[in-house]
Amino acid sequence: MISNINLKFLQIPLILISTTLIVCGIRWLSHDQPWILDQIANEERLNMSFDELFLINGNQTLNAYLTQIYRFLGLYVLGIGVLLISFSSNKILEINIVRKRILTVLGFLLFSNLILAYIWIPSSHFLYVIWSTIVLYGISLYVNKKL
Repeated sequence: MISNINLKFLQIPLILISTTLIVCGIRWLSHDQPWILDQIANEERLNMSFDELFLINGNQTLNAYLTQIYRFLGLYVLGIGVLLISFSSNKILEINIVRKRILTVLGFLLFSNLILAYIWIPSSHFLYVIWSTIVLYGISLYVNKKL
């Protein structure tokens, strides 16, 4: 049986990560131009502004396409956040094998996102979000190791 204090130190960071994912997902789902949420990094990656990109002949439908892609991203990020918060209850986290699998998959997702962000969009402000979630993840991982 895990003590309530240890369980809270394991659970609270997971809930904060979940909340972050849910907020990001909702933002990408609800923003009228979701690619603008990371405009500087995206334009740096494109090596041009979005205004220039949309003016290129043949790119008239690009706006709708980008919206579609970001909506799917938002849906999946929201879904992962809801799934993670659903599996952050006391009863579930008390089960050793489930807790380890949650932490393993979450760690893989966080660190792979960090690597991809540094490769593709190194000036993104989302790097701060990823690092913050990794710090929170580290707290949960540390508490899990102590159990």
